[in-house]
Amino acid sequence: MALARMTALMAALAVTSVAACDKLNEGKRTRYDGVPFAVKTKALDKKRNRALFEVTVRDANRSLKGARLAAIHEGTRYCIENYGNSDINWQDDPQEEEAALRLSGSSALFQGTCDS
Repeated sequence: MALARMTALMAALAVTSVAACDKLNEGKRTRYDGVPFAVKTKALDKKRNRALFEVTVRDANRSLKGARLAAIHEGTRYCIENYGNSDINWQDDPQEEEAALRLSGSSALFQGTCDS
């Protein structure tokens, strides 16, 4: 009986710890328009041309303005890290607020090319 209680207590603590880690990580993310977004930037074809990249902003519906700002920031960071400058030719410029967003589920997708 004591072993069962101890196992149940440890399982409850593990679940609580995971939930707390998610909250802590969200607090460390940069906020765009007050919203912390999960953002991923990757080259579309690493072997041929790292300059062409895609930014994926998850849960873009939380703030379309924030999703655009997150894409600009992450695209700029990507180009600086890979090419040493922040010049980007965007396929669909996230700075153009009137431009429609390309969505995949609830994620906004942006493509750009680092201008080297």
